[in-house]
Amino acid sequence: MSTPLLDSPPHSRDPSRPVPWRMSGRTVLLVAAALIAVQLVLRGWVAASGFFYWDDFLLIGRVSAQPLFSTELLLTSHDGHVMPLAFVLTWLVTEVAPLNWAAAVVVLVGLQMLASLAVLRLLVVLLGVRTWLLVPLTFYLFVPLTVPAFAWWSAAVNALPLQIALAWVSADAVRLVRTGQRRYAVSGAVVFAVALLFFEKSVVVLPVAFAVVVLVAYVSGGSVREAVGRGAALWTAAGAVLLAWSACFLFVIQRPRGLSAPEHSGIVWGRAMSDGLVPALLGGPWRWERWQPATPWADPPGSMVALSWILLIMVAAWTFRTRRRVIAVGVCTVAYAVATIAPVVLLRDGPSTAGLLLQSMRYFADLAVIATVSLALIGLAPPRTRPADRTNDLVRQQVSANTVRFPDRRPSVRDHAHGTRAWVPREAGRARRLAGVAATAVFVASSVYSTVTFTRSWEPSPARTYITGVRAALPNAADAPLLPQEVPWNVLNPLAFPENMTDRVFAPIATPTTFALSTPRLRMITDQGAIVDAQVWWNRAIIEGPEPRCGHRLRDTTAVNLPLSGPMQIRDWTAQLNYNAERDGRIALSFEGETETIADVRAGLNTVYVRLLGGGDTLRIRSLDQPQSLCIGTGPVGVTAYSQ
Repeated sequence: MSTPLLDSPPHSRDPSRPVPWRMSGRTVLLVAAALIAVQLVLRGWVAASGFFYWDDFLLIGRVSAQPLFSTELLLTSHDGHVMPLAFVLTWLVTEVAPLNWAAAVVVLVGLQMLASLAVLRLLVVLLGVRTWLLVPLTFYLFVPLTVPAFAWWSAAVNALPLQIALAWVSADAVRLVRTGQRRYAVSGAVVFAVALLFFEKSVVVLPVAFAVVVLVAYVSGGSVREAVGRGAALWTAAGAVLLAWSACFLFVIQRPRGLSAPEHSGIVWGRAMSDGLVPALLGGPWRWERWQPATPWADPPGSMVALSWILLIMVAAWTFRTRRRVIAVGVCTVAYAVATIAPVVLLRDGPSTAGLLLQSMRYFADLAVIATVSLALIGLAPPRTRPADRTNDLVRQQVSANTVRFPDRRPSVRDHAHGTRAWVPREAGRARRLAGVAATAVFVASSVYSTVTFTRSWEPSPARTYITGVRAALPNAADAPLLPQEVPWNVLNPLAFPENMTDRVFAPIATPTTFALSTPRLRMITDQGAIVDAQVWWNRAIIEGPEPRCGHRLRDTTAVNLPLSGPMQIRDWTAQLNYNAERDGRIALSFEGETETIADVRAGLNTVYVRLLGGGDTLRIRSLDQPQSLCIGTGPVGVTAYSQ
């Protein structure tokens, strides 16, 4: 016995029975292409308004410091994520255009185009080329759920491949069940493997594809068991991929923090749903809040939150009342939303942290694909039979016998389950179409408004000012190396040390002599990216040495202690060495017992500034050249500051 899942979608298999108000297949595809083009233009503006942010600099620093095909790079655990292909993509962009946001924008828009086309392909597979396809497609293209994850490079290289895989593998699963062609099993397994290498959350792709096959068979009135059996090749191939990936993931993964129970988890869940997810499904949240350097988070007006819940409940009730077999679709969609929220609540613990992360909505991006599939399945489900349908049966019989004419009536969309047509008044059909077009227009306008308000909140970027300034200043500062320093806190937090140091952040555009741990000229980079002269504070001082007119004398390679005026805690310090050298050479300087820093010295009376890590009340210095003779005078040891 054949299941409807194995056949072509309704309306694509019977073009001889058109519905007068329905668009032709060519028109539908042209409208779909136009909608995707509009989305890409809008997303291009969103991306161009932003810049590299926070974790982006961590990724860029790592790809600049490690060889591309090294386990240190590809198998590193980044904040609990294992994502080798995300590092590869970051490496490619950095190699082609280092710290160039325009190149990143091109890649982001390209990934979004692939995701939109994959969703269009899935909808064509599920529904055929018919007018209803444009409804879920419009939802996916413009819903604000996907915007925050798209705008941030580090989030996008996770979220967009996941969206592509959800749509592509689900379409392959349905095509495999319908046609039995094994190439869809191979294609689905390959895309699944690629998605896993971008983002570990892609483990959801296989169960989602399985659920899509089951739900398509169920809402179409077919055999679920037969459909699942016909997809066995994909379940087996993708399952093998998942097992192999899981073994590697569990070996590599590192939990960045201890697991603890979240504070006020009920409040977190409620705010995630009411302030983030529900308004976004209807084109919200309309208003965003941001405290630098955090990402924007949803802050919808309370009245709009209440209205969103009311509308969502009304739409769900109307759908369940008018369509058969769609309750399972709703249950699966809600279950996926809960499964999306739960890991963030449990793993991203800390006061207010989980709530703000969820309200940023970047963790909901993949839910847009799930909701799109749900809308498609609702369109695929048969309408419920009403008492008036018995009268319609009589009308159809009379029309068939050419005994009764109703010039004010016209056929509606064919009942997919029974292969018949329900008859509705022309005015009612026109009113429904106008209502649907109006609702879609309101949704798109609301979504675009939310996208614009997000972009305005996201656009201010201290990192853009800082990076742009440094890029312009570096060529004019090549006469002496710069000592590494921390980037501004609103570019990268000190907790990211040592990735927040300038030599790591600017590694893609730096030359081998741009940064060093010692320099004959002390300069600093300001928060605006300018390079200015600096000085060392006298937090402590090198005590004057015992030898008159020399201070501390250094002969051959014998180490000499330089007492300080007081103890220093362990951290980064800069020592200003005022010296008189007999000849050019090299010295090694350190806090007693700490790692040495190598510095060049020049013949004559000079100064060298040395970056040291450590603490204590004594510096230790030695020459690396046997015949050297060096006098060290007093000088400051402390933090560096701009010269006044």
